[in-house]
Amino acid sequence: MTRENHTLYEALTARDARFDGVFFVGVSSTGIYCRPICPAKTPKEDNCRFFNGPQEAEREGYRPCLRCRPELSPGSAPVDDSQRIVHLIVQRIEEGTMDDDGGLEAVAGQFELGSRHIRRIIRKELGVSPIQLILTRRLLLAKQLLTETSLSVTEIAFASGFSSLRRFNDAFIKRYGMQPSRLRKKAVDDAGGFAGTDTSTLQLSYRPPYDWLGILAFLKARELKGVELVTDDFYARTVHLDKSKGWIKVTQARNKNALMLEFTHGLSPVLPALLNRLRGLFDLNARPDVINKHLRKDKILRPLIKANPGTRVPGAFNGFELGLRAILGQQVTVKAATTISCRMVETLGEPIATPYGELNYLTPSPVTIAKASVEDLANHGIVRARCKSIIALAQAHVSGDLSLDSGVHHDPNATIERLAKLPGIGPWTAHYIAMRALRWPDAFPKEDIAIRNNLGGVSAKRAEQISQAWRPWRSYAVIHLWKRCAHSPSRPKGERK
Repeated sequence: MTRENHTLYEALTARDARFDGVFFVGVSSTGIYCRPICPAKTPKEDNCRFFNGPQEAEREGYRPCLRCRPELSPGSAPVDDSQRIVHLIVQRIEEGTMDDDGGLEAVAGQFELGSRHIRRIIRKELGVSPIQLILTRRLLLAKQLLTETSLSVTEIAFASGFSSLRRFNDAFIKRYGMQPSRLRKKAVDDAGGFAGTDTSTLQLSYRPPYDWLGILAFLKARELKGVELVTDDFYARTVHLDKSKGWIKVTQARNKNALMLEFTHGLSPVLPALLNRLRGLFDLNARPDVINKHLRKDKILRPLIKANPGTRVPGAFNGFELGLRAILGQQVTVKAATTISCRMVETLGEPIATPYGELNYLTPSPVTIAKASVEDLANHGIVRARCKSIIALAQAHVSGDLSLDSGVHHDPNATIERLAKLPGIGPWTAHYIAMRALRWPDAFPKEDIAIRNNLGGVSAKRAEQISQAWRPWRSYAVIHLWKRCAHSPSRPKGERK
């Protein structure tokens, strides 16, 4: 079996939904080909053949699996896969965009399936009905809010996704056998009383080890002044989600495998979405044990992983904001990019009051930038070619042609191709955005000069060849190599079109 096939087998055993539709596996012992997320028992590596598409598998005489149905993989047709559908529904619940009935119907429509079939899939995968799944998620969030925050019971009911206080109380009593206020009283007594402030704090757990200082250093170098504030101890930023506005501050918990999130109570209506975005930004769902076990097989990466096993891939709180910052940083120094972005934020961002003097604007919206002219942006010291790139990105985002928010429904390769077609966005920038905004674990900007120098000054083609051994976790390998450098990652000079 070739090295490429072995890395694909690693992705197959990971059962990560992000690889669905990227490749297909044929099993020689059965004559069947499947998607990498098929619920069937994982075949032996020697029995696997890998294909780029269903047509290649069928040309070799393999027939499609009746369980995972390869013809319905991303990029071929609407997805009809139990794990992906359940994953998407759970994600929407976490983002607070899933209600009891309408949200389920919307998911069913997206997959061109009936809502009854969706309900059967959820019950099969999780052993509960969709309503029970939604209820459990809401109650667990409510329980955490009752225990850890000073929000009122009414605020907690709505922040958890309940449409009324009565429904919240009824659900809590039936599930836990007590009134929510009883749990709140116990939490207040244990804490010696909650202070009357406009903020609350929640824990966000992660699997250790976790390189918190490395995350802060990475984000500090790419800070969007006025919108973000990164110090040696914390990350803070302004937030505008739906109709809610406020600010957050994230620190590392002492003696716990968790980050501590302080948020203003004005953000409580969008709390599920806020928590989901922060888990992506700080890569809190990563499995360092699985990723490191694979990457440490490579002699180049082995000492880097040993030195820093808690390395994460910093994500993005706002995909469009990340794309904007990536373009502003093209072919200029970090200091110059920071100066330009600060001017842009002050002109196009909405002012907001926070306790931090350096944190006083909301990030410029895609709608505002899409309406701007090249001259409007050039006044901030941005070269005209880059102005066109920024406007094109904003217009694609506003029109819905391009989404830069992470989620299991993304086809990262298709998004990378769409990004690279925009003026001024080359392969480096496209892969960088995919790595952070789309949370794609296998992105690899092979043109990056810092990476190529770390590999012995090799060509981009050779870097791509070497990286095959790191798949499907090349994004994590990239972060390790960048950490090894004394400087920031660097695009090739020909990146800008």
